[in-house]
Amino acid sequence: MKKNALNNASNKSKAKASKLRIIAGEWRSRQLPIPDIEGLRPTPDRVRETLFNWINPYIPSAICGDLFCGSGALGLEALSRGAKHVTFVDNSRVVSQQMNKNLATLGATNANVIAQNAADFLNTTTPHALDLVFLDPPFRKGWLEKIIPLLEKGWLATRAHVYIEMEKEATLPTLPTHWSLIKEKTAGQLVYRLFEVNQA
Repeated sequence: MKKNALNNASNKSKAKASKLRIIAGEWRSRQLPIPDIEGLRPTPDRVRETLFNWINPYIPSAICGDLFCGSGALGLEALSRGAKHVTFVDNSRVVSQQMNKNLATLGATNANVIAQNAADFLNTTTPHALDLVFLDPPFRKGWLEKIIPLLEKGWLATRAHVYIEMEKEATLPTLPTHWSLIKEKTAGQLVYRLFEVNQA
């Protein structure tokens, strides 16, 4: 009975934490815990390095939204490299709690964490223009079709950049005509793209 009780207690304990490494900037090489929960899929280091090579010119003083933040890898990397502010959004309270802890560990005061569905957040919050938007939604859930029209309702700065990461076999939704693809690459089962939005 004692052995079974111990096993049950172990099963109910908090999920073990994996580690996220920040690649460059103020917090270069810092490692932070992330929850090891089903569906959490941090952007691979190699993909992050390529992405941030693409967007480094746009990061200083940028207002960013990491709308399916998960591990927070993209938003934290942006903060480390000089972004002015990042809003982290995730529907998981476990993820949101860990994000708040990690920001406190780093002493980051230029970020906020929203424990909410990304679509609900965009629908219920007064829009403010974002310079950089990171979209790395759960695969095969149809999130991009919901989110992209919502971003068009005042959430994008005049020359915003939107990063989209998705499974290679999926079809990209129809995008507004003023979204221009400027970078695209594949890595294993991922395809990732950077768009420039010209609102002028």
